[in-house]
Amino acid sequence: MPLDDGVWDNPFGFFEDCVKIGFILNKGIYCLTIKLVKKYNIKIGRLGTFRFPGGFYVYVGSAQNNLEDRIERHLRRDKKMHWHIDYLLHYGQVTSVHTYAGEKDMECMLSQKIGHIKNAMIPVNGFGSSDCSCASHLYFFQDNPDFRISRIKIAEALPRFYEKERLN
Repeated sequence: MPLDDGVWDNPFGFFEDCVKIGFILNKGIYCLTIKLVKKYNIKIGRLGTFRFPGGFYVYVGSAQNNLEDRIERHLRRDKKMHWHIDYLLHYGQVTSVHTYAGEKDMECMLSQKIGHIKNAMIPVNGFGSSDCSCASHLYFFQDNPDFRISRIKIAEALPRFYEKERLN
């Protein structure tokens, strides 16, 4: 649930649209929606070089400490290439960020749910999933999937979060 004092505006100015994140969480799961305006051949670390068509990409990740810092890092242009997603972000534009309260094991569950959205395609096997058995944590869509991802957030993740909070 967004908190008035927890809204963060992207200060870096490299987006056409300002990204707003409404959360105060130390750990959790997140989805980045990334737009590529044209096709690129991109070297993704040790995975190799892949063709990325223009369109929308959704990356699912987690941060078990400092979720806000992790997302801010992804939004920065000037950074050391460390994760697979860093290579794609060098060419793309983040158009939205979705956050979810949850432990690391929910990252794979959310990734699989996004992979089952109609017309989702895996552009690179092993992308972002070197620490699990998922085929990928990156999905390609011709059209912006944000509305469908928002429905997953409301229908799946938030009730579980509230239930957990109520028990503590």
